[in-house]
Amino acid sequence: MTVREAPGNVALFSLWGLFWLAMFVVALQDASLNPAVSWWEPLLWEGSSALIATMWLIAQRRFDAHYAVYLDRPRVWFAQHLKWLPLIAPTFIASIYLIRHGVYGLVGRSYHHEPWLFVIPYETAKLVLFAGLWLGLVFGFDSFAQWRTQRERLLSVQKALAESQLQQLQSQLRPHFLFNALNTISSLIHSDPDRADRLLVRLSDLLRASLTVHRSELTSLREELRILELYAQIMQERFDDRVELRWNIAQETLGASVPALLLQPLLENAFKHGVERSQSPVVVRVETSRDGDRLLMAIANTGTLDFTNTTGGIGLRNCRERLHVHYGPDALLELRQDDADVVARVRLPWREYQA
Repeated sequence: MTVREAPGNVALFSLWGLFWLAMFVVALQDASLNPAVSWWEPLLWEGSSALIATMWLIAQRRFDAHYAVYLDRPRVWFAQHLKWLPLIAPTFIASIYLIRHGVYGLVGRSYHHEPWLFVIPYETAKLVLFAGLWLGLVFGFDSFAQWRTQRERLLSVQKALAESQLQQLQSQLRPHFLFNALNTISSLIHSDPDRADRLLVRLSDLLRASLTVHRSELTSLREELRILELYAQIMQERFDDRVELRWNIAQETLGASVPALLLQPLLENAFKHGVERSQSPVVVRVETSRDGDRLLMAIANTGTLDFTNTTGGIGLRNCRERLHVHYGPDALLELRQDDADVVARVRLPWREYQA
């Protein structure tokens, strides 16, 4: 990983720059109190240290990928870096004093400093403290960067799994829906060929519309209701004397975002368990409304709920799983008896559909 590619380097080098800026300011203030020191001398002293230290920091950032495997073991990570101190300390001290002596020589002056027996342990002690401070900061930046990368990978994997699960659920749902529609048509082929022909035309329109929706997992409620109406027309052709559909749709809900083909299994359930099993006329209602930050949808049919099976079969089970994948605990699908009606209610977080 290069310096430019390493995560967090912008913030780290910004902090590095601010640190050395503060060192320069302090050195200039101290020099201003000593008339024997020229203005450029503290800049040279701190500048030579900053230059060599920056070179070592750049080298560390260029090879930090080699040490990333130890970030979960801090002691090993620090040990791997500190093992270079026996090399860094003498080269650092030699380099900065070579630069200082060279610049002083260029201006015709001599650079006077403490004896080497004092300079070497003094500079080494400063370097150890300095290296410990910055290694701690580097460790913090790299650990955070690694955590963020792992989190992004985890989210990516979770998203891929969710998309895979949704595709699996949809692959179960569409054949189930198509089978029921074709079964409805087949029951009319011999008894009423004209109605069967009309149903085939409407099924063609329905399949064309559903294929368009299939390109995206989410759709607008307006499009969802259009497909639902096509399905309802097919079913009404079969049960025209036994079912009455009532649509109570709030106009402000039409732009809401909903999972594609979410309502069709609920309407199918109303026909299968309500209309087909009843000898008397059945009223089926489709309702939508908005309650603050919630979208409410319901499909109801007159009849009695079979309390031995309130899950509603594969269609409702798939709907619940899709809602859980999309919204987690923020979405609800419930099937219950409400006076004389069996009602399937859906509650979703309100989201505008973005085409």
